[in-house]
Amino acid sequence: MAVTIKSAREIELMRESCRLLAQVHKELEYAIKPGMSTLDIDIMGDTLIRKMGCIPNFKNYNGYPASICTSVNDEVVHGIPNKKRILQEGDIISLDAGLIYKGYHSDAARTHAVGQISAEAQKLIEVTRQSFFEGIKMAKAGNHLHDISNAIDAYVSQFGYGIVRELVGHGIGTALHEDPQVPNFAQKRKGIKLQAGMTLAIEPMINMGRADVEWLDDDWTVVTEDGSLSAHYENTILITDGEPEILTLY
Repeated sequence: MAVTIKSAREIELMRESCRLLAQVHKELEYAIKPGMSTLDIDIMGDTLIRKMGCIPNFKNYNGYPASICTSVNDEVVHGIPNKKRILQEGDIISLDAGLIYKGYHSDAARTHAVGQISAEAQKLIEVTRQSFFEGIKMAKAGNHLHDISNAIDAYVSQFGYGIVRELVGHGIGTALHEDPQVPNFAQKRKGIKLQAGMTLAIEPMINMGRADVEWLDDDWTVVTEDGSLSAHYENTILITDGEPEILTLY
């Protein structure tokens, strides 16, 4: 496993890549409303990224046809934007996006309410978001990678939610997906020792029901097997000698 340690110059480029992505997410969050299509969101996100002089890193990645992953309700990740998929009051939508700035990647995801949503859906979104913050309490130089995984699992499990196992977080830098993989569920092994200069995308994907997922016929969209709602929260972070730096927070 080759985990890259970023130089001071690389960290600056990562910071800027992530700062711009955080801005894109904020703009998209403001735009979401009932009646718009998931394709509208993709077009807006793609336009924002290119106006910044950046490249949407999801577009054509392994053949993925869009710039923003738009996953609605029981869709966990990698939902493909579609002009016929119209957002309804009460839906939840996960937006996963990334960009390339001067050769450096950023990656972040948020789950948003469409209009007024149920208390149960709101709680799922909040627990998923908080599980990320519980995880990165352990993201310090000298700790082990799976300390992050174990902390996410310990927090989420008390709510009885399912933690998706088929998809995990990852290293990130000059490639969108670098070593190491970062599971969101408890591990028996410790994992590698964390070092200052590592950049990781930590991304819990949490289902209201069981953890099981399946892929739709498009070979991209991952849905919950039991039809329950799913939420996703992701940031690109930097390991430092002290507290981790969350690079994609606005």
